[in-house]
Amino acid sequence: MDVAAITIIQIVNMIAMLALMSIGLAIIFGMMRVINLAHGEFLMLGTYAVLVPSKLGVNLWVSMFIIAPIFVGVVGVIVERLVVRFLYGRMMDTLLATWGLSLLITGVMTTIFGNTMEGVSTPFGNFQIGEIAESQYKFFVIGVAVALMVAVYIVLKRTKLGLIARGTMQNANMASALGVSPSAVYTATFGIGAALTGLAGAVLAPVIGASPTLGVAYVAKAFITVIGGGQAILAGTVSASGAFGVINQVVTFFTTSVLGEVALLIGAVLLLRALPQGITGRFFRRSL
Repeated sequence: MDVAAITIIQIVNMIAMLALMSIGLAIIFGMMRVINLAHGEFLMLGTYAVLVPSKLGVNLWVSMFIIAPIFVGVVGVIVERLVVRFLYGRMMDTLLATWGLSLLITGVMTTIFGNTMEGVSTPFGNFQIGEIAESQYKFFVIGVAVALMVAVYIVLKRTKLGLIARGTMQNANMASALGVSPSAVYTATFGIGAALTGLAGAVLAPVIGASPTLGVAYVAKAFITVIGGGQAILAGTVSASGAFGVINQVVTFFTTSVLGEVALLIGAVLLLRALPQGITGRFFRRSL
């Protein structure tokens, strides 16, 4: 019974982690159709936006919920204005440009911090179920993921900002005729997606640490989750995170973490083979 309870907590935690690291990419790719291969580096920048201020004495929660999303969001706005803006509608060019950007960011961060992994202290301590101890921070990650999904839903579905963003992505010419600046909406959307990725990196920093090459390890998971979920931003992210999180943790429990990662990849291949347009291409079609 103790093992089952811990396993369930680990599965839900993995689902939350996948959802956190994917939601920013889901917004950028799902709404803007931009393949951002620098997504992993945005996640990495979020971890350093917690690590560096914490070393300087800044409160952990201030770094996590204010500094990290603002910093990475500003980086996203700069990237959109200097690079991505000139490549809309040219998916392959955008892919190559953001891949080059990811190499540049990794190189700059390696030069500054060195190619070493640094840890961020994990708050809250541990909890005990029987003889098994686990970090209470897992519950915090789950809570942040749920709160973030709800917040994104409310903004996109219930606010004027969300309506303008979704309308502009569907018909930029009509939005322009109604007095909306499509370029400003594109910049804001890309910046918000980057900010959410920075927040995800900050929240996950105590779990995954901080390293200049961190992005390479997680960008594939994020893309697998977003593509497996399909076009619906929230429904796709949540459903794919749930499916892949269960596969990863169940296989990890019975074998090793390495085989869990392999199982996640195989599961994604099989899913896309059965559902080429992702989960929401078949189910939850009218969902956000």
